Amino acid sequence: MTQQRHRGLRRIGVLVAVPALSALTLAACGGGDEDSGAGGSGGSADGFTFAFENASGGQQNPWQLLADEYAQESGVQIETQGLPPDSYGLTMRTQLQGGNAPDVMMFSPGAGNANAVLPLAEAGYIEELGEESAALVPEGNEPLFEIDGKVYAQPTSIIPVGMVWNSSAASSAGVEVPEDEAAMLDACSTLAADGKSFLAIAGSAPPNMGLMAMAISATRVYAETPDWNEQRSAGDVSFADSEGWQATLQTIVDMNDAGCFQQGAAGGGFDAITQGLTQGTSLGAFVPGAAATELANASPGLDLQVQPFPAADGGDPFVLASPNYALSINASADEGAKEAAREFLAWMAEPENAARFVELQGGVAITGPDENLSPVYEPLADLLTNGDYAPLPNLAWPNPGVYDALSTGVQGLLAGQGDVQSVLEGIDQAWDQ
Repeated sequence: MTQQRHRGLRRIGVLVAVPALSALTLAACGGGDEDSGAGGSGGSADGFTFAFENASGGQQNPWQLLADEYAQESGVQIETQGLPPDSYGLTMRTQLQGGNAPDVMMFSPGAGNANAVLPLAEAGYIEELGEESAALVPEGNEPLFEIDGKVYAQPTSIIPVGMVWNSSAASSAGVEVPEDEAAMLDACSTLAADGKSFLAIAGSAPPNMGLMAMAISATRVYAETPDWNEQRSAGDVSFADSEGWQATLQTIVDMNDAGCFQQGAAGGGFDAITQGLTQGTSLGAFVPGAAATELANASPGLDLQVQPFPAADGGDPFVLASPNYALSINASADEGAKEAAREFLAWMAEPENAARFVELQGGVAITGPDENLSPVYEPLADLLTNGDYAPLPNLAWPNPGVYDALSTGVQGLLAGQGDVQSVLEGIDQAWDQ
């Protein structure tokens, strides 16, 4: 799968996303009855069943809100099933294999996540979609949505991933966004001496460790080698021999040594991130941009922005941004439910409804930044417009084990277990399985 670095105003995108990280989207997560038991045969010409990730159990999940709005507008009955992010992928796979999956499901593009769509499409579980869905796939991202030219998922928005930054807390601490790694490490030492931290991390949650590594890899790997994943697939490069990946993990080790993370970071959970950012005891964190929007909305006066992570000395800013979430239709749903599902996806693709979803979710329009770009992404506006970003790397990785090896490997580095080279060798082994 080719990753491309695009220039100018070309439509591009790239997630996750890292689905388990949506546990950070506390304020606006919600969903339907988790016990609704939606099934692939439960739909009819008048309605369909719909499953999506739901971190908090409330009613403000963007998927739920859009489903409610569509049901009210169209009169179509939608039975929703909101599931916890950490079990969502396994639940969907189990239900698809058992023949009782929902008619419409939220998935991650590509093959590298636990809820990735392509392996399910290859197994025949996912319905081929039409031209309206294909037209929404950002240029250069076709391999994340297609098999043999057929599209199996409809993207919904672009989610930038960089360093979420508490501008007010940083100003109070007298710290500016560092221009490079050396300045960042200096700031870490200064903040640690004052009982604060440059970053809050969830060291006990492997996905947050993987996201941190990927965010750092943007400038150290993909800015200079945008087709690195393709080269790895061809066997031309490896993680263990990559100077960029070595620099990425070494940066994490150096940050840990410099006191960049909060006290007890290795055992920290997602609450350490939310508390650190909202209370101003930590200036930044690695969370998806949509989570920053939701945290800001939930805490009036909280001034959060997404900043590019400091490049290595002399490097230019570069970030990750991806169409992390997409919608698919169950191939075994009855024809009435399939038709109702197609109409829903067509409605979601209409510009005003797509814009409404972006507003609710806190992402960026699937066609790229526009006049409605959230202030949260203001520091990234030029990067997004100029194409100075790449997909989340793990979307194009061949299996979820690669990301797992990266995530747990970084956990070990924070705990003083293993070393950079052994972690990278473990990632290569996971890739080749």
